[in-house]
Amino acid sequence: MRTAADRRRALVLGPLGALALSACGSGPAGDPGSPTAPSLPRGDDPVELDPAAFTPDITHRYWPMRPGDRWVYEETDGGGSVQRVEVTVLDRTRTTADGVEARVVHDVVTEGGRTLEDTLDWYAQDAGGNVWYLGEQTAEYENGQIVSTEGSWEAGRDGAQPGILLPAEPRPGQHYRQEYLAGEAEDEAFVLSTGEQVQVPTGTYTGVLMTRETTPLEPDVVELKFYAPDVGPVLAVPVSGGAGREALVETTLPG
Repeated sequence: MRTAADRRRALVLGPLGALALSACGSGPAGDPGSPTAPSLPRGDDPVELDPAAFTPDITHRYWPMRPGDRWVYEETDGGGSVQRVEVTVLDRTRTTADGVEARVVHDVVTEGGRTLEDTLDWYAQDAGGNVWYLGEQTAEYENGQIVSTEGSWEAGRDGAQPGILLPAEPRPGQHYRQEYLAGEAEDEAFVLSTGEQVQVPTGTYTGVLMTRETTPLEPDVVELKFYAPDVGPVLAVPVSGGAGREALVETTLPG
């Protein structure tokens, strides 16, 4: 199931701004069997994390998460409806079931002032600089009432395994899972380039990381995601099966 957090990682440029993508990459594709790649989990690979090797302070170049950082997106679908997605890094942490202290990030999806989804995501960075995704608590609303929490998961609970949100040093050819709970959360990513140029309503960005993301739960869905240095996710382009179009329209990054 695609939750608010899934859609935030699947940013799609909407009609609020023009799209400009460079055709250049960052060099030849890397070898997934390179020294870095084996440390990145795939599929249902079991992972045991050492809590002492993690910090909730996220300093990754392609998605720093400082308390108070805020991103606002607008999502439009083919029917013309507009949803607002507001993402805020909280000055709070949560110790997940696998013992890792994680940063809490709050996502709220609204339409016409009504809350549709409310999600808390949990991230932590390891000593090598990889950012791990450790779970999410999500709720869908109808008429002000929670109607579903499907898609929620937590690393170390009920067979859920942590995944990599972003490798420490992204290189073309790296392939990794972003989350894993069988039948609920199985997103995967593949690094394509670190040399893209992207234009969205908040500006033009260079040296942008591009990944291809898929899930076996929705095999027809393929999306390209873009992460701008020192900003975070700014754009995604649906290649097939995509739903909705979303644009970064506002940022508050006090730094």
